[in-house]
Amino acid sequence: MSGTTTAAARRPSAVTRLLCPEGGANRWVVLIVLCVSLAIVAIDSTVLHVAVPAVTEDLKPGGIQLLWIVDAYPLVCAALLILFGTLGDRVGRRRVLLLGYGLFGVASAMAALADSPHLLIAARALLGVGGAMIMPATLSIVRQVFPDRRERAVAIGVWTAVAAIGAAAGPLLGGFLLEHFWWGSVFLINIPLMFASLFIGRWLLPESTGDRDGPWDVTGALMAAGGLFGVVMGVKRAGGGEGVLSAMTLVPLVVGAVLLILFVRRQRRRTHPLVDLSMFARPAFGTSVSCIVLAMLALVGLMLIAAQYLQLVLGLSPLETGLRMVPLTLAAMAGGLVGSRLLPWVGPRAMVASGFCLTAAAVLVLTFLGHDDNPPLMLVGFVLLGFGLQTTLFGSYESMLSEAPQGQAGGAAAIGETSYQLGGGIGIALLGSVMNAAYAPGLAAAPGVPSAARASAENSLGEAYEVADSLGGGAGAALRSAARDSFVNGLHVTLMVSAGLLLLGALAALRLPRVMSCGDTCDAGEGAVAIPSPAASRESSASPSRSRSRASAESRG
Repeated sequence: MSGTTTAAARRPSAVTRLLCPEGGANRWVVLIVLCVSLAIVAIDSTVLHVAVPAVTEDLKPGGIQLLWIVDAYPLVCAALLILFGTLGDRVGRRRVLLLGYGLFGVASAMAALADSPHLLIAARALLGVGGAMIMPATLSIVRQVFPDRRERAVAIGVWTAVAAIGAAAGPLLGGFLLEHFWWGSVFLINIPLMFASLFIGRWLLPESTGDRDGPWDVTGALMAAGGLFGVVMGVKRAGGGEGVLSAMTLVPLVVGAVLLILFVRRQRRRTHPLVDLSMFARPAFGTSVSCIVLAMLALVGLMLIAAQYLQLVLGLSPLETGLRMVPLTLAAMAGGLVGSRLLPWVGPRAMVASGFCLTAAAVLVLTFLGHDDNPPLMLVGFVLLGFGLQTTLFGSYESMLSEAPQGQAGGAAAIGETSYQLGGGIGIALLGSVMNAAYAPGLAAAPGVPSAARASAENSLGEAYEVADSLGGGAGAALRSAARDSFVNGLHVTLMVSAGLLLLGALAALRLPRVMSCGDTCDAGEGAVAIPSPAASRESSASPSRSRSRASAESRG
């Protein structure tokens, strides 16, 4: 008797019988495990933002080193999403996910204990590798364990809500930890949660693979990774104030774009492509990806500007700024859960289009913010913003993933996550440029400020405050007042541009299907369906002929 059969024959414990009825893991327990790890990855994408001053004071990184400390994680993660998403389809999504858990935990320990900028950069890059393994794997496993589209809509609603909560909770959690501990604690909290996810996931999560026809295109995977790395780096440099025509922006953008063009040509010629680009010819898939890009393009840069407004204009601390974002987080969680219930009734087109319109309305409400704190107005705007954005992203992700064949779920999930990252990077560059264009001219109104000081103050509001403090006297006070007024004016202009992009997204959403077509996948029962255990999955995949013989014997009997 094989070891697999012996393990399957053991009497399960009481806990196993509770979590794994009928020999498999309850799909909702699987969802909880996936969401816990997803929340950690999402938190890590934003938690460092509030820790940058403490890191700078302790490690004394140079300007370029500090840039890489912040950017290494999102750059590496975005570049490797397609590589690991498609690799999971080939070798097993659970296998890639568990490896990502372990790597993320080890990299978190390296980051927490880093005593030099170079070590912290390396740790952040390894965190990006782990994140790229985890994010598409979680979504593709959700696609597998929820075959009923109505239940899958609920699961994806929870998944998108957790992702939004994690990203929004990062600054809040970071601010809390920095008030009580040293900066490495923002990474240290990942370790127990990731290793708990590793051991529980190894026990509960089912293994699955996708299409295995033909060899895995290693060259294509590397081309996609290099192309995405270059494009995302160029976009981030443009958003960081390098300028579109600078070498640091143009070189990675051009090289990345060329690699991506060659990647697309290679995939179209191959009999067994790494990514089936014909999926983009399906209106629901291509439109969903476009909606994800537009939603993130309009809002990620805006949220960074809003954080500056709360801290520099209103004078709130990082922790207070995080607390102001709590209503947005709660509304986002509600948007994902409510949207999952409404989608079967209203359909993807109405869901995504109305989410865009509601988010645009929230952005327009926020244009009434001024120099003085207005908590009720901010509360209304953030609640509408969180709810509208989350229904938009939920409807887009659900339509995209349901349109993709199950065998290509990892690749489809990677495309969705890459779109999310690219949209956010482009949004930071675009809205940051709009903000700078509206902010800088207003500083000319400050009398008595030397031209060199005014040029430095035009870089950002924080730098303008530093220049004003160094000038002192009437010139410093005039520069501070002019910079504050100009920033608020630039915020209003940026909000209007963001609203226009959101309305463009609402128009794009009109190409989505009017109704949620379930086919045969909406007929599943509402009871607790067991997911085959990893051992059972391996036994079944290893012995297909035995299963067919057993079925044939039962039918004859």
